[in-house]
Amino acid sequence: MSAKKLHLPAALGVLFALSACNIDHPTGPLRTDVKDVKLGDAKSVHVEIKMGTGEIKVGGGATNLLDAQFTYNVPEWKPQVDYSVSGTEGRLSIRQPEGTGGSSGNVQYNWDLRLSGGVPMSMDVQMGAGRAELTLGKLSLTDLDVKMGAGETVVDLTGDWKHDLTAQIKGGVGKATVRLPRDVGVRVSAAGGIGAINARDFKKEHGVYVNDAYGKSPVTLHVDVKGGVGEINLELAEAPPVV
Repeated sequence: MSAKKLHLPAALGVLFALSACNIDHPTGPLRTDVKDVKLGDAKSVHVEIKMGTGEIKVGGGATNLLDAQFTYNVPEWKPQVDYSVSGTEGRLSIRQPEGTGGSSGNVQYNWDLRLSGGVPMSMDVQMGAGRAELTLGKLSLTDLDVKMGAGETVVDLTGDWKHDLTAQIKGGVGKATVRLPRDVGVRVSAAGGIGAINARDFKKEHGVYVNDAYGKSPVTLHVDVKGGVGEINLELAEAPPVV
């Protein structure tokens, strides 16, 4: 499927929102904090991740609910991690402190978050300026909401899914790549924004993008992509090698 030019949205306001806060914070020595969070009695977890600026990686493979490493050199940007359990539902919040709009000097701000794949999970991710690499196929996700800011975002949903997923990805300013499985049914609704949607691996049926497994597999990934200012790439996982 060739690139499709999109219509002009009201999303230009993203540019102004991202530049509204510009507070300088002095840098200091580089430090690394390690944070582990145990699941406790929760049978499901809602995860909220909010980063204003920096680089973030999110993936599976955690021994605990969360195994995290934070590297930063702006003391005021020490990440805030909170977890609580009410009944059988856990709520995990990982946030950059409020009011951190900018900094002078050589800023380093990196999060490496590993989550457990053994518990049903919903996730909200809100990014400001920077780069995000979300490799989520090994998690037991049921719902995903990603709000992109300015920069580059990769959302990798390739994997052997055992249940349906509903995902919303809202574009900001920059480039977004959404990688999806080839052998699991995928239905993508993509619209809006200034730029292009590249979906050459997909067929377009009744205004939505689908893969060959759509309607045939017992599991379906429902993805809604709303573009901002920039490019959105929809990619399928590589085909398995011929033996």
